[in-house]
Amino acid sequence: MESDNPVSKKSRLVHSVDCTMEEAPCTPVGVNQSLQWAQWQILDSILPTGGFAHSYGLEAAMQSRMVNNQEDLRSFVIQVLENTGSLLLPFVYCASKSPDAAAWVKLDQLLEATLTNEVSRKASTSQGSALLRVAASVFTEIEALQDLRRTFLGSKSVSFHHAPIFGLICGLVGFDSETVQRAYMFVTMRDVFSAATRLNLIGPLAASVLQHQVAPDAERMMQKWRDRDVAEASQTAPLLDALQGCHAYMFSRLFCS
Repeated sequence: MESDNPVSKKSRLVHSVDCTMEEAPCTPVGVNQSLQWAQWQILDSILPTGGFAHSYGLEAAMQSRMVNNQEDLRSFVIQVLENTGSLLLPFVYCASKSPDAAAWVKLDQLLEATLTNEVSRKASTSQGSALLRVAASVFTEIEALQDLRRTFLGSKSVSFHHAPIFGLICGLVGFDSETVQRAYMFVTMRDVFSAATRLNLIGPLAASVLQHQVAPDAERMMQKWRDRDVAEASQTAPLLDALQGCHAYMFSRLFCS
């Protein structure tokens, strides 16, 4: 008959746990784990791609009195996400699906012809070229990134727009197409809220709460516009495009766009 001594019971429990831990095999870090580290790094705000130098038209919208409070900000972010999904997500998807130089050049040239807003076009090329420079420096094991930068650096045939570059890099790193598209929507949403805090429209805590609330809308936009060909890319928020175009004419400004 076993003793009901609590100490004895504790000893048996500890012994049982120790045995379980000894039997569990050690799992080495594999491909999936490495991919997750790469995903987190690409989405990390510390990555110096220049995204935080742009407000996606929010600064111009505030000076135009179209965004005045938190509710206006929420509506603005949702419109930005809708327009990003309809106009840029097809370029991200196609670049990630065929991550090779020839396909990327065609997508880059097509987006250059599609963007008629000079401010947004310059912002796109600035962020795209910075992203390629950073990715080539970080992911040195991917030779295609090094070759791409060496081949097209200083070339007049490409503009290094952000959406195709983002899709290309994520495709080369090994992301699946759904993750790439969701990540692009997240980066866009994150940068707009960051701009809102630096413009003192909203505090950091309130911005985090609002970002969490808008996340289902971002997912809905991603599902609505995902897996589309660039032939279906369209502008769904012309007013936002016009506002961003006014950014260059503002007397004082904190952001580049």
